[in-house]
Amino acid sequence: MIRVSRAARIPDPVRLARHERLPEFGPNILFFSGGSALRRVSRRLKRFTYNSTHLITPFDSGGSSAKLRDAFGMLSVGDLRNRMMALADESVHGNPAVYQLFSYRFSDELAQGELRARLRHMVRGDDPLVARVPPPLGEIICNYLGFFEAAMPSGFDLQGASIGNLILAGGYLNHGQRIEPVLFLFSKLVEVRGLVRAVVPDDLHLVAELEGGELVIGQHRITGKEVAPLRSRIERLSLSRSKDHHEPAVAAIDERTRALIQSADIICYPIGSFYTSVVASLLPRGVGQAIADNGCPKLYIPNLGDDPELYGMSLRRQVEALLAHLRADAGDLPARRFIDFVVIDAERGRYAGLDQLADLHELGVEVLDLELVTPRAAPLLDEERLVDALISLT
Repeated sequence: MIRVSRAARIPDPVRLARHERLPEFGPNILFFSGGSALRRVSRRLKRFTYNSTHLITPFDSGGSSAKLRDAFGMLSVGDLRNRMMALADESVHGNPAVYQLFSYRFSDELAQGELRARLRHMVRGDDPLVARVPPPLGEIICNYLGFFEAAMPSGFDLQGASIGNLILAGGYLNHGQRIEPVLFLFSKLVEVRGLVRAVVPDDLHLVAELEGGELVIGQHRITGKEVAPLRSRIERLSLSRSKDHHEPAVAAIDERTRALIQSADIICYPIGSFYTSVVASLLPRGVGQAIADNGCPKLYIPNLGDDPELYGMSLRRQVEALLAHLRADAGDLPARRFIDFVVIDAERGRYAGLDQLADLHELGVEVLDLELVTPRAAPLLDEERLVDALISLT
């Protein structure tokens, strides 16, 4: 493998101006993550490039996605929906109405009969939220909601249901339980400025092995959002066919995903829930090897907010965890095949184990210390500073 290096100015006003002028020729920055942590970053990113790639974990098992997964044995679609909407061209006629519809949730307080009646109005197209969506997207949405309504189990709970998730689930059912055609269609119709894809389309669940050997099954039991946060350090993440008992499973990426990883200009392990969002997207077979085969810069951007999944983990332990999961696929290769830089703001950010930065160098990983926290965004990273840095590195 040949690695080409160059001196980089961060931020680089020349590169930023060039890509802002011609975003259709912008760099392919690839993100391994799901969740909403990258929403603001994605909305900033599409100003400079239409070519970013977002490989989303499909293993979430909480919220309204859990009801759909239980009913239809499908992957989680909520994070796919969120990322597509964040990357959609906001200047396209009708897209604001699509955003509103896709982010709308049914009330938690209305009776099931009232919610089913409203769903019927949406299918007919005479609900105000749907009626505002222009054709042909409006007709497609009604069609997909109709497929969902027809397949919906009699006891399905619509309280708190995300309409966007119901639309994607209806499309999934309409296309022979395949999500790729649905994502392609909506990406074209709302002009998503990037590529959003499930890293695998499998109906599987996460398993966290804790420090003492206990297994915690299901993303919703790991994040600390729906149940009490874990109070033992996570040692390893894997997959199960069931969220109720441990049935070890293996997933593998397809050739298209492999090609996307191998052709990226920059690979990012970004902010977001460390295990259930970032590491989860690295679990399928072939991911680690595809990353190792790409000589582009690879960046880990740690969280600044409180992430219950990082209980007991310093920056060094986080890097070690990433390397362990990637080497499980690709073998015991040098760290630089997987991670070049840990990107932090040491002066303004709050990180566990900041006094151990020298340890990262011992692992073979360098620290890129940038001014990423601003008064506007504190205590979190400023999405403008982060995107400017990523674009400047390409």
